[in-house]
Amino acid sequence: MSSLEVALLVHCFLYLQLPRVVELNVGGEFYTTTRGTLRNFSRRELLNMLNCKDAEGRFFIDRPGTYFGAILDYLRSQQLPTQHIPEVYREAQFYNITPLVKQLEDTPQIFGEQVGRKQFLQRVPNYSENLQLMVRLARAEAVAARSSSVLVCAVHTEEDAAHCADSLRVLEADKRTVVKFGPWKAAPVIRDLLDSVRMDIMAQGYQVSYDYCSKKTFQPKHGAYEYFYTFLFTWW
Repeated sequence: MSSLEVALLVHCFLYLQLPRVVELNVGGEFYTTTRGTLRNFSRRELLNMLNCKDAEGRFFIDRPGTYFGAILDYLRSQQLPTQHIPEVYREAQFYNITPLVKQLEDTPQIFGEQVGRKQFLQRVPNYSENLQLMVRLARAEAVAARSSSVLVCAVHTEEDAAHCADSLRVLEADKRTVVKFGPWKAAPVIRDLLDSVRMDIMAQGYQVSYDYCSKKTFQPKHGAYEYFYTFLFTWW
């Protein structure tokens, strides 16, 4: 007997052991469903669900339960959620519910994030590393201060980069740190990139805004002003 056949037998056995009405404890949130609805989970996820019970005998799933109701609604009637789409999408990925994942990827919220913004950011060199660098720099300057700032240079094209070369050399000579983004080969412009940086830093829990670099902070060479920005982190 193959390993696949063994797994299928185990799955069928465990499924038949379930009562017709099943009580679930999902991270402290309680749900009641039927054996038939649970059958719509993947074999792996169903086996995980049957692996542990709480003190009251409910099957325990060690996962936040806030959006599990939306998962059950879909499994019962293929009803797509209308609220908290990104959160339900993450749960659908975790539970490996492929039809729900694919349908949610067609919604404007997920399509715009996954197909639009993330595909763009993958074409920006060192994007994730630069975000981490910005946070480290801001935190290093935050001691006994209400806010701290990080200097950013954003260039869309090689021509933009050429305009900034002299200014970047001045910063390097002064031993001043600047986080440089770009160039990138995609349609979104510099403001789109800066908005994405702000969104992703705020998603980490930081309060941040940005604007053109203040001349009191740094005065770029002629023709380079539009490429330099200050990101302001506010701590309290």
